[in-house]
Amino acid sequence: MIIGSDDQVLVQGMTGKQGTFWSERMIEYGTRIRAGVNPKKAGIIHCGVPIYASATDATDAAPIDATVLFIPPLGVKAAVLDAINAGIGKIVCLTEHIPVQDVMYFLAAANEANCQVIGPNTAGLVTPGKNFVGFMPAFNERVFRPGTVGVISRSGSLGTLICLKVVEAGLGISAFIGIGGDPIIGTTTHDALEMLEQDPSTRAIVIVGEIGGSMEEEAATYAHQVTKPIVSFIAGAASPPGKRMGHAGAIVMGSRGSYASKRSALEAAGAEVLDTPGNIGQAVKDKLGE
Repeated sequence: MIIGSDDQVLVQGMTGKQGTFWSERMIEYGTRIRAGVNPKKAGIIHCGVPIYASATDATDAAPIDATVLFIPPLGVKAAVLDAINAGIGKIVCLTEHIPVQDVMYFLAAANEANCQVIGPNTAGLVTPGKNFVGFMPAFNERVFRPGTVGVISRSGSLGTLICLKVVEAGLGISAFIGIGGDPIIGTTTHDALEMLEQDPSTRAIVIVGEIGGSMEEEAATYAHQVTKPIVSFIAGAASPPGKRMGHAGAIVMGSRGSYASKRSALEAAGAEVLDTPGNIGQAVKDKLGE
């Protein structure tokens, strides 16, 4: 998912501490936030925009293209269903520790309604120089200078490091897509790779992966037909098999999901996989011939 320059954004849970802080940062950066949601504070103006009791009420007042959720885990299912029922096509779910059955339910509902979901447990999305949705440091030009390199990451912090290394090499970022670190998410590495392949502003792609699950292997099946150079870093090379490492999705069972399996699949698809993230900027630069 990439949030367009003209996309109108809703913030569910805007009036809380984190919702307020990051809404102010997003608005300052240029994100077109048009409304917020808090059933207990409907009718007030907060961060310069009206607060409504529901996403449905917000979309009745004005068109909304995307929503971002600053909602506690047990309230996420209802909030996402509210957004789906309101006809919002792009949903960014930042929350972690959501009950698995809730995630399965609202992702199935989103799929039926043809809604795109990023997350759960994502740091968000950044289109440098235009907008961001979530809690990535888009306003730091050392990390998110505009450019032509698209970055896909399961980890927000590791994704930030990779973007920093790309910018330090003299390049810039076209889009950052934080897909989220949970085992069940709405947008996979494969999905994000397709988005960046189709994005005209992206000339090269970086995949930041982790051990666990099979998303990188599945993305590699599509990477064979990608026309843009791909560079990757997979975290967890030294992790013992069968042990969870960090993210809920970072657990290896058998050979599938292991570092070796992911690296082999990506390299077979033509991607360059680096041992450490420090040289990733130069590697991308070399691929682009710059």
